[in-house]
This record gives sequence, C-alpha cells and structure tokens, in this order.
Amino acid sequence: MTIQIAVCGPRDCTGEDESNAREIGRLLAERGAVVICGGYTGVMAAVASGARSAGGTVVGILSRADREHANPDLSIVIPTGVGEARNNIIVNSGDAVIVVGGSWGTLSELALAMRHGRAPVVQLGGWRLLDRAGHPVAGVRYVSSPEEALAATGLWPDH
Repeated sequence: MTIQIAVCGPRDCTGEDESNAREIGRLLAERGAVVICGGYTGVMAAVASGARSAGGTVVGILSRADREHANPDLSIVIPTGVGEARNNIIVNSGDAVIVVGGSWGTLSELALAMRHGRAPVVQLGGWRLLDRAGHPVAGVRYVSSPEEALAATGLWPDH
C-alpha cells in the first residue's frame, strides 16, 4: 500500500513555514508518498504545491461541504462539511503526521495525532509543548529541516 503522510500547519503561516512545507511536499512526492492536508491556504497550499511540482498526489480534506476555496494544486478534493472535525480525518489518514508551524488548529491536529498514538508525529518549527516540569512533551519528534522531518518518520530507513 502507498505511504500516506498527513501534513498539518496554519493557513496563516510564516515564509519559513511555507518554504519548509513546499520542500516537504516535494520530498514526499519524490518518495512516492501521498500527501494528505487540509486543502486550503498557507502550509496546506505550500505542501500541495511542492508535491505537485514533483508529480505527486495530494489529497485535500476540506472543512466545508463544497470545493469552494480549495487549493488548485490538490489532486483529490474531499469536501466533508464537518468543520474542524476534519482534523481528525486528516491525522488518522497518515502513516505519519508532519506538523509545520503552529496555530490553534494545528495544535488540535498534533494533539489528535498524539492521542491516537499509532503514527509518528514530527514537528518542524511552530510551538513547543511543555510538560509541568517545563520539558518538551514526550513523543513529539522535533526536527529542524524538511529532510530531518522525513527521516524522523522512520518510513524511509534507506534514505
């Protein structure tokens, strides 16, 4: 079965997050992975653009019940009409979850992915979650580059 990677991030992102997301999309497409994202702007648009530029497949799981405002780089558009609940669908569909940047919606995706506990969760940039003692929350794999993000999933050990 084809590897599916959920890539999550804010619609209003920094230039660095946008650049990182585009590179992650390109790298994932080069490895034959299907990219799953929220399908709109910001990190979602950047990862879709990167994947499509390398001939990849990008699935957009939309919060709306229609395709309005969907990113044009999506290969497959799934309008859900479930609003933010779509975040659960996105993270549950990935063999790994890569989080780029930070926002409240992105934090909900990270939390849902961690709660499921079945797929590696990798974070590049954005917010750092700390426990009561002020230490990074266990389980999230923090990285500093798109290449490290893919490596941290553990899905391509030969790269």
